[in-house]
Amino acid sequence: MINDTEYIRQTEANRVEILSEALPYIQQFAGRTVVVKYGGAAMKDSTLKDKVIRDIVFLSCVGLRPILVHGGGPEINSWLGKLGIEAQFKNGLRVTDAATMDVVEMVLVGRVNKEIVSLINQAGGMAVGLCGKDGHLITARPQGDEAIGFVGEVSNVNIKILETLSSNGYIPVVSSVAADDSGQAYNINADTVAGEIAAALGAEKLILLTDTRGILTDYKDPSTLIPKVDIPEARQLINDGVVSGGMIPKVTCCVRSLAQGVKAAHIIDGRIPHALLLEIFTDVGIGTMILGSQFK
Repeated sequence: MINDTEYIRQTEANRVEILSEALPYIQQFAGRTVVVKYGGAAMKDSTLKDKVIRDIVFLSCVGLRPILVHGGGPEINSWLGKLGIEAQFKNGLRVTDAATMDVVEMVLVGRVNKEIVSLINQAGGMAVGLCGKDGHLITARPQGDEAIGFVGEVSNVNIKILETLSSNGYIPVVSSVAADDSGQAYNINADTVAGEIAAALGAEKLILLTDTRGILTDYKDPSTLIPKVDIPEARQLINDGVVSGGMIPKVTCCVRSLAQGVKAAHIIDGRIPHALLLEIFTDVGIGTMILGSQFK
């Protein structure tokens, strides 16, 4: 039986080994931009939330430049209910009339964003909260389907404010609300916002925190995780129906960002504690990494 002293020695040895394994990745990615889309269970579970926040601060402390993009669907639904507004969806998109848009902006920009900023600051980071309206960060355009109201797409990304903040050690926290040229506010899918910001910055990595292990050949079996694919393989997986349902827009978002110069996109399970650090700083990783063909 292992005594306490020996157990402590083994535990400390494991920690040292983990740090040693992380070193080349820290050296490789120092000064590089990593865009993280934060959502799903990791945003609702307070224990997981704390670990994600600590991971983001860790990335900043070891020299990476993290940018956090978030949505906030469950909290939006909660506030719509409190205000007597029915939440409606069409083809997976929130139907956003004028009243709903007001609530979306209030919740994402005024509540969720500031909570994340506060948590990062409490954990020792320096966060600054933004939405697409700030500094002309994102210019929106209508999604095109009038039946879903003020749901937008990204027309343009102005990266100056992000570069200014990141280069000075701040962590930008971006909510997925933006306005068009006339000032009309739009609700934009947070995955899309993260992908377009990553592309505009030429980010080292785009990481989507989700509620699934990654791309699975059998979506019911986590052991069928596909750890690495390139753009043609990802497109083929969609065509073959291996990637289906809600994973299609996530994989498509990754492919689009890669095609615009992002070096690697990752779909990882945010329900796993410290998923970000495990994916970035370990040899094996835990999710699916999608690479542009030139980087494979």
